[in-house]
Amino acid sequence: MQSSVLAERVDDVDVATEVEPPALWPGVIALTMGVFALVTSEFLPASVLTPLAADLGVSVGAAGQAVTATAVVGAFAAPLTPVLTGRFDRRLVMLGLMLVLAVSNLLTIFATNLPVLLVARVLLGAALGGFWSMAAALGMRLVPKAAIPKAMSLIFAGVSLATVSAAPVGAFVSDTLGWRAAFVIAGVVGLAALAAQALTLPRLAPTSVPRLGGLIEVARRPAVAAALVGVLLVISGHFAGFTYVRPVLEDVAGLDVAAISLSLLAFGVAGFFGNLAGGALVGRDPRLSILGGAGLIAVAAVAIVALGSVGWIAALALTLWGFAFAMLPVGFQAWATSAATDQAELAGGLLTSTFQVAIALGAVLGGLLVDRLGPLSAPAYAVTAALAGVILVLAVRRGGARQAPEAACQACG
Repeated sequence: MQSSVLAERVDDVDVATEVEPPALWPGVIALTMGVFALVTSEFLPASVLTPLAADLGVSVGAAGQAVTATAVVGAFAAPLTPVLTGRFDRRLVMLGLMLVLAVSNLLTIFATNLPVLLVARVLLGAALGGFWSMAAALGMRLVPKAAIPKAMSLIFAGVSLATVSAAPVGAFVSDTLGWRAAFVIAGVVGLAALAAQALTLPRLAPTSVPRLGGLIEVARRPAVAAALVGVLLVISGHFAGFTYVRPVLEDVAGLDVAAISLSLLAFGVAGFFGNLAGGALVGRDPRLSILGGAGLIAVAAVAIVALGSVGWIAALALTLWGFAFAMLPVGFQAWATSAATDQAELAGGLLTSTFQVAIALGAVLGGLLVDRLGPLSAPAYAVTAALAGVILVLAVRRGGARQAPEAACQACG
């Protein structure tokens, strides 16, 4: 996927025997654990939003800005972390980011007001943006070239696993033990990931020193630029709807906490299968995964807006939504990186940064809409944004974008 990474792997090959270094799967799994821990902490506010807001004495829309704070900082941390840490051992950088996650969860557990919570979420944004932007590139350095697709699938599985567990566990734990207990669990998960990485990751010297000017060059590549715009549209729509889904399930569908927990569990389980479906489509063309995910989000959001007062329909639509969203990250990642194989960390940083901007945009718009127009206004925006993303991808495909499907297939296996 990234030629600079692959070149380093090739340099290590015994030319006479053509034997590549063995795969370091424990290190790959440790990176997966790190992604799982970070995404779990990122997603928790959506499932504990109403009790969190009540405890801190703020509106639901204001509490939702905890998501915005994480996303805004993550947007800057993602492209800047590879640049600012360009001369440091990548193993130490990843361990440092996991320590920042631990401090973030600790502050969240003891937050007594919104400002303290926002500081904690700012720290999470720094850890999330930096770690996620570099995880894929580093994972590829831990395995031979032929095993790169499997390594990427494992790392992305951390997102799916977090989606499966974070929302339902957060809703259930917040109802039984309080919303802070959910972040205690997230903190334990983060410490476990830190320990795993400390034990399994080898020393990883930087393969090159990324420059800030390289960000502009990569962003100007047509396929990368199209992928970034698609992320802004589709992901902002998703997070506008998903961040405020609990008020929809409570106030519109009339579901109790047990039913909400089950609905969020179904969302996550469906996401696991959506990740598999997205991976299968990426092998043909990454944009197929994006088209499928964005199109299904639009269908699910329409069902919630039109028929969300019927509890079982709202739950079923949310399940479809979970399946659809899980198709998107792997599709966008493959689309962008196949056009920037020579700038691994910068491409990952730009993509992660755009994801975080989209998350912040969705959370802000969703909060404004929910506070002023009611809970159904957020999924209504999701419909518009998802359909705009579908139109963009279709236009790029028909216009003959400069990304060859065979190159995407090579990047994703």
